[in-house]
Amino acid sequence: MKNDVTNILVVGVGGQGVMTATEILAEAAISLGHDVKKTEVAGMSQRGGVVSSHLRFGAKVLSPKIAPGAADILVGFESAEALRWSHYLKPGGLVLMNTARLVPPVVSSGLYAYPADPVAQIRALGIEVHAFDALAIAKQLGDLRLGNSVMLGAIADHLPFRAEVLLESILNRFRARKPEMVELNRRAFSAGRDAIANLERAEALA
Repeated sequence: MKNDVTNILVVGVGGQGVMTATEILAEAAISLGHDVKKTEVAGMSQRGGVVSSHLRFGAKVLSPKIAPGAADILVGFESAEALRWSHYLKPGGLVLMNTARLVPPVVSSGLYAYPADPVAQIRALGIEVHAFDALAIAKQLGDLRLGNSVMLGAIADHLPFRAEVLLESILNRFRARKPEMVELNRRAFSAGRDAIANLERAEALA
């Protein structure tokens, strides 16, 4: 990667944990000694507005903002938002996205139409996409709040450090305050990681 800086753009709608996920990714990078910069833009985030979070880490990072065409990975917590931000990916970049639809107010109010098939539209641009229903996995585990850890599991094997480093950053958040959630989040992380691994195997055989 250029200048050994990794650029990750995380997008979604308010209440999905976009900013928390970015903080956890940042903590994992910091634990390994990386220089880390991040910035967020939240529009009515408490009411389901769109949220985007830029994360950059490496030996030396000067700016927190990712330029269009420079993101290594786009993590889409919501399908339409992943499509809307897809121009930020660099050539050869990767989209990891949740297919569950959480329609933002700009759509429900009639200002914008929701795209018919965001995954297909991104793929039509020649972009590699791994898409799965993170919300369904969280439901299976019994708590919709686990969607955050499911999505972090999905990105875990596409980072320039071991997945276990990211998992530790997640679990450390719960060990002191909510120890009863440690094992559930471990399972959510593993489920997201497995979902992407299974998708990649299926695509390789197709």
